[in-house]
Amino acid sequence: MHAHRFADAAFGPAFRRGRGRGAGGRAAEAAPPVDRAEVAGWFAGRLPDGWFTGPVELTIDRDEITVVGPLAEPDAGEGDPAAARAGRIARFREETRQQRMAIADAAQERYGRSVAWGAACADTREVFTNLSVPVMTRLRQRERLVLDTLVDAGVARSRSEALAWAVRLVGQHTEEWLDDLRTAMAAVEEVRGRGPTVS
Repeated sequence: MHAHRFADAAFGPAFRRGRGRGAGGRAAEAAPPVDRAEVAGWFAGRLPDGWFTGPVELTIDRDEITVVGPLAEPDAGEGDPAAARAGRIARFREETRQQRMAIADAAQERYGRSVAWGAACADTREVFTNLSVPVMTRLRQRERLVLDTLVDAGVARSRSEALAWAVRLVGQHTEEWLDDLRTAMAAVEEVRGRGPTVS
């Protein structure tokens, strides 16, 4: 798995300064591929030691790096454990905001991607602010009818929302296969990286 991002400002100052965005909010030029182990190592070295109780979960795509770290579960005493966990996550979010934004800015300069932050406490997990990226596609009539059926049935309010719903549904029902596919692609990248260099 993978995951992290900075809180509350959807993008850091480096994003506002910088990388040109084309129509629809996409980067004019896609960010170059990154080595997952290198990104994980960079965050491991950059994150303060006391923030998390274990390694962070990183999710990386062409637009964003999401970082979710585990927090110690609080002793709720006579209180509600779920509320205690939610409070622990909220405290982490508030107390680390400035540092997380600074780390996010540095990561964006290094990797060309915005950063999302999150935290997990026992079975409670929250990602604070995720990037929403428009994705353009062309669909033939049969495919459009699928989306229109979802809209007409009230499952979604628009074709774009119906398409997002469909993607989430596929992800939920093919998660194991998608994980196998990502593992296979990572192995290909590793082998490619060990290949000879031609000057």
